[in-house]
Amino acid sequence: MKFDITKLKSGIVDEIPVDMNYTFSNDQLTGTDLLELNDVQIVGSIFINSADSYELHLTVSGVMVLPCAITLKPVSNPFELTIDGDIEDFKKDFEEITIKSENTIDIFPIIWENILMEIPMRVVSEDASLETISGDGWRVITDQEESADLNPALQQLKDLFR
Repeated sequence: MKFDITKLKSGIVDEIPVDMNYTFSNDQLTGTDLLELNDVQIVGSIFINSADSYELHLTVSGVMVLPCAITLKPVSNPFELTIDGDIEDFKKDFEEITIKSENTIDIFPIIWENILMEIPMRVVSEDASLETISGDGWRVITDQEESADLNPALQQLKDLFR
């Protein structure tokens, strides 16, 4: 996602429009919880602010596919985020350099890091329920079942610590 900024530097244009769809490859998703990240829409602009530094204003939206925390089935999770700020400030935050030469800006690391921060810690499929989960020699016990299965002799020990 490199952009030529020569026209912006010379004052021919006031801003560089950004309007693109991007599909992330499986190699890019390696090491994340993401299963798929397709057709991410990136809309916004790059411009020079009053301090003569490059500023970025983007809206990034799409659907990330994550594994369900209970069933591990793929779950679609829509997201939308806004990226506003000075590119120099982003360079300090991210290790990858966004200005590769004097005439191009690579905004991919900024977008990627912001998407990674939007990944939820846990997603659950709408059709997943704890009552139906069991396996070979195990099952999930609910709170009601746990209290019914307690040994009466051990129940008296519980009262000792009160």
